Amino acid sequence: MGNLAVQQHRSFWPELTDFFSGLPAWSNLRPTLAGHLIKVEDEVKDGNYQLQAELPGMDPDKDVEITVRNGVLTIKAERSEKKESNGRSEFSYGSFMRSVTLPAGADDEGIKAGYDKGILTVTVPLKESPIPEKHVTIESSK
Repeated sequence: MGNLAVQQHRSFWPELTDFFSGLPAWSNLRPTLAGHLIKVEDEVKDGNYQLQAELPGMDPDKDVEITVRNGVLTIKAERSEKKESNGRSEFSYGSFMRSVTLPAGADDEGIKAGYDKGILTVTVPLKESPIPEKHVTIESSK
């Protein structure tokens, strides 16, 4: 086949990050302004806290690290650009991080994680709540 021209449909207004793409001093702001966070979903289900993180194209053995400290679960990931291209790229490269506070009663010793089809699933067992709810009486200053 011959060379085919690729037609790109673009909005009349460029994306905000496009304004900074040619400026070296501002180039570090692109990931922040573009909102390249690790997207997550979480829920409490069947006595477990379950968090799913969207990490497509990652090698979980090399590119992803999960830590827990003081009741906060942190996922760190890094995607390296494999080759230079003169074409268009909307992929996000670099370091990504997301931290979430675990619910009360989280058993950080029993945490398990799995990765399938670009989705990281972290399951944290929940113990019975060790601290019962306490009602506080409000005293009047009169």
